[in-house]
Amino acid sequence: MGEEKKPQSRGVWPTVKPFVNGGASGMLATCVIQPIDMIKVRIQLGQGSATEVTKNMLKNEGFGALYKGLSAGLLRQATYTTARLGTFKILTSKAIEANDGKPLPLYQKALCGLTAGAIGASVGSPADLALIRMQADATLPAAQRRNYSNAFNALFRIVSDEGVLALWKGAGPTVVRAMALNMGMLASYDQSVEFCKDSLGFGEMSTVLGASTVSGFFAAACSLPFDYVKTQIQKMQPDAQGKYPYTGSMDCALKTFKSGGPFKFYTGFPVYCVRIAPHVMMTWIFLNQIQKLEKSVGL
Repeated sequence: MGEEKKPQSRGVWPTVKPFVNGGASGMLATCVIQPIDMIKVRIQLGQGSATEVTKNMLKNEGFGALYKGLSAGLLRQATYTTARLGTFKILTSKAIEANDGKPLPLYQKALCGLTAGAIGASVGSPADLALIRMQADATLPAAQRRNYSNAFNALFRIVSDEGVLALWKGAGPTVVRAMALNMGMLASYDQSVEFCKDSLGFGEMSTVLGASTVSGFFAAACSLPFDYVKTQIQKMQPDAQGKYPYTGSMDCALKTFKSGGPFKFYTGFPVYCVRIAPHVMMTWIFLNQIQKLEKSVGL
């Protein structure tokens, strides 16, 4: 009987492990990247260059302003990254089994990334909304500030004031942006790992660093236009007549294109790329170290 129970317990952990590892690595990476993410949001909200934003934040709000919204950022990783990395691992493992153990072609990895991104964003959209609002709060006039104390306070007040469905305000562009980001990030990472190992003969750490840098760039390039629209939708407020500046994602995209052309969508790209690439790199590095630790203790 004892021998029958062991396979059952081992069968549960391999299924849960990708989700646990993904969430943990994403949360650790967020603790390091949060200040850069905060600056990126302020740039997108039109507060100036990276240098100007950083200087004004430190002067007017103090060092703690760089970590405003950290609780929402961690909650977002605990939901979004847990779901997307776990789902991607499960999907690619199943696809490799169906492919007789052979490496997947790039288009299949991209499809797995798109699916994982959509699932992760659907789960993590409420935390993402709380994060955007907390980061943008200080840019609003004092009378319009929401002054959320933490992510859970933000979620509670959004439900109380606006209803449960308001937690998914902007979920459409959030999901599309996540699909684009994960297609670029996950597919290119797996492809780069194979290239670094098989063609270039890199060692483990060099492979992780090289592949994560490539995936970070493609994640940023694919996702920033959607991220820009998502940010505008999530932080918008009604005017005195109760009218919102945009009726939806498509309206926001069209008005942005008319006012600033295609490059308007890439506002803050250098900072966004600097933010995305290190987060991707650290997520993969932390994930690699977590997996090595688990292997050393027999998990």
